[in-house]
Amino acid sequence: MGADPRRKGRRGAVRLGALLGGTGVLLTGCASMPDSGDIHAVKASPPADSQVRVYAVPPRKGATPEEVVAGFLEAMTSDDANFATARTYLTPAASQKWRPEEGTTVLAAAPDVEAAEAGGRDNPGWNVRLVGKQMATVDSQYAYQATTLDDYSRTLHLSSQSGPDGKEWRIDSLPPGLVLGASDFQRNYRPVNKYYFATGWNKVVADPVFIRQRTDPVTRMDPVTQSVKALIDGPTDWLKPVVESPFPTGTALKEGVKSLTFDDRNALKVPLNDNASHVGRTQCTKMAAQILFTLRDLSSTPVEQVELQRSDGSQLCVLPRGREETYAPDSATGTSADPYFLDADSRLARLSGADEASVPTRVPGPFGDGRVRMSQVAVARDERSAAAVTKDHGKLYVSSIRTGSETVPAVVVSNGKRQNDRLSAPSWDGRGDLWVADRDPEKPALLRLAGGKGPAQEVRIIPGLDGARIDSLRVSADGTRIALLLEKDGKTTLQIGRVERQGSSEDSAVAIAGLRSAAPQLETVTAVSWAGPSRLVVVGREAGGVPQVRYMQTDGSTPAGEVLPGLNGAVEAVAASNEEGRPLVAYSQDDGIVRLPPGANWQTMVKKGSSPVYPG
Repeated sequence: MGADPRRKGRRGAVRLGALLGGTGVLLTGCASMPDSGDIHAVKASPPADSQVRVYAVPPRKGATPEEVVAGFLEAMTSDDANFATARTYLTPAASQKWRPEEGTTVLAAAPDVEAAEAGGRDNPGWNVRLVGKQMATVDSQYAYQATTLDDYSRTLHLSSQSGPDGKEWRIDSLPPGLVLGASDFQRNYRPVNKYYFATGWNKVVADPVFIRQRTDPVTRMDPVTQSVKALIDGPTDWLKPVVESPFPTGTALKEGVKSLTFDDRNALKVPLNDNASHVGRTQCTKMAAQILFTLRDLSSTPVEQVELQRSDGSQLCVLPRGREETYAPDSATGTSADPYFLDADSRLARLSGADEASVPTRVPGPFGDGRVRMSQVAVARDERSAAAVTKDHGKLYVSSIRTGSETVPAVVVSNGKRQNDRLSAPSWDGRGDLWVADRDPEKPALLRLAGGKGPAQEVRIIPGLDGARIDSLRVSADGTRIALLLEKDGKTTLQIGRVERQGSSEDSAVAIAGLRSAAPQLETVTAVSWAGPSRLVVVGREAGGVPQVRYMQTDGSTPAGEVLPGLNGAVEAVAASNEEGRPLVAYSQDDGIVRLPPGANWQTMVKKGSSPVYPG
């Protein structure tokens, strides 16, 4: 017989952290650990602390089934090589089958362990149920996907096993992958953008994933090497249909490489296997650019150069920092990235410098002199032209904002009977295409104007919107993703879709596919803007909550501390720049046009105005 499953005891992994000399230092090894006294159980998800390390301990003699499961959950939060200690809670057969790298289930808090129940005659042993609230999943490609907060319940089965100390309870059936509470996930993982090239266009697209903060327990690679390996392995399944990678099929890091080498100038050498040995210089340069983009956020000290090497150690190519910028989506526009807005007389004006002392300057042409009365506007990314929706939302015009051109005919006209059933605010992508939604219930359509010129082409949405209406839209600078606010049953949700193109640039057939929720925890979303390669600024509220302005990733993850200060009035529009460091701009009826510089509070720029936008 095994140990009595109802017997209680105390066990736990040990979390260590210290501040020495004012600097956070991780305590490693066991020199500071006590050699006597009880080891007390530690909840698996205390407030997140990047200085905390978890040191797993094996099961104690005579541990109950509940204690075995709790110990296994705690051991999953450690950095133990190949999760060796976690495997001591499993039977040999279960340990052999368990693949932690298959994916991760992220719960709002560490899972609760319910009391063991006997398995019955046909299922001898004990069943222990894990329960919690699931908030996300991470697949084997490290891609995070937020979900609506939902009940999580899984059963682990334990059987009695013979060991050196007699019969002991061990887990012989368990869910795949890892199960972590949110704070343990944040402590162990960090977001990274991999970069690939938009199909048919030499501009990069961000592909967000999560990698281990420290050495990966399975691969034993450090964060830089994990990121480069993940990049070389290829794009995530969701993004794959709209991007391509210049790394040849089968390319990998040279066998045995667990850590990549930096020299004293912070130049990185990346040895590759034989599959990449014969690439040309242009292709190799693009491969090196992908790595430079990918490693940007991993260190406070930038990588100064990437050198790709053949398997024999000879040089394939070298790319210095800065040269990769030619592949950035906005690199060729040469814009000032200043915000624009509609003044009290519905004229388009620019706020040079985006500071409190800025004096609005009206643009030349019909959008600046009042000939076209506007309700919504979008400025092309090259700042040569703009698109405007009329006051009644019925017509869309495109005009130069560099010269005093004549008024041109409307490029899109909506026949919606009510104002809110006509045209949405327009949006420009980095390829120069203009997008707008006609919200006419009789003939709803998502429209694209190649090069910002008519005729408008209707864009298919696959498999469809299931009765939802497009309230507004924003297209990414790289032109491969679109953010849609979809209204249905009185609620507006934020969805991200892929922009799939077939054919040449101007004659291509375009469809939106792969729609997925980007803010499932928000009950309703009222405004959105792209704020970088994979980041959005969102105005919305949770169920029973108050409206918030917050940053979110396109995968639905929300970095800690990304809720922004509130305003006196409800925020009706928000705009962000892809250029890092530029202030956020917003509009509310009570505050007017305001800006939020990094590290500061909201500041009023213009008391009377609306529709703030950055180019795009």
